[in-house]
Amino acid sequence: MKIMKDIKKASLIFLIMTVITGIIYPFTITGFAQIFMQNKANGSIITNKDNEKIGSKYIGQTFTDSKYFWSRPSAVGKGYDTYSSSGTNFSPTGKDYKNLINDRIALLTQYNPDNKEKIPVDLITASGSGLDPHISLAAAKYQISRVSKFTNISEDKLLNLVQKHTDTPFLGIWGEVKVNVLELNLDLDKMI
Repeated sequence: MKIMKDIKKASLIFLIMTVITGIIYPFTITGFAQIFMQNKANGSIITNKDNEKIGSKYIGQTFTDSKYFWSRPSAVGKGYDTYSSSGTNFSPTGKDYKNLINDRIALLTQYNPDNKEKIPVDLITASGSGLDPHISLAAAKYQISRVSKFTNISEDKLLNLVQKHTDTPFLGIWGEVKVNVLELNLDLDKMI
């Protein structure tokens, strides 16, 4: 008899928690998000002047043309594949990882041979998710000379553009100074 009573209690708790966590909570959060932050809730989609969807503010994209600022390398295959978000499984001390880093350094040096600045680490390493839409301010500044060379836009104008798209930490404390590459390149397109 006690076992049946315990089974009924457990089943009732299971059903109640299923309704709360599986129905009430998700619908409440979704409703709140749709009312108070609709753009973020719907993926922060960026559109062009013809209202065509060209990307999300929060998902990185691959830029390979020399006239654009390049994103962080992605660890998820060729480009930013949102279906397989992950970091790399290479050991930081392994030969394969060192070869990958050296290849990325060689590519950056090939397209910007006159730049003697230290290459920012986020231009040669992937983020934990492999989908990071931002680069550091240092990474954006490092690329200014290459972008200037391939677009014939002065480095001063490009620096102003980078500063316009620089996000500062929340309350000056939490987070890092960063630049959204997609938004930066969209404004760059307007200057070309």
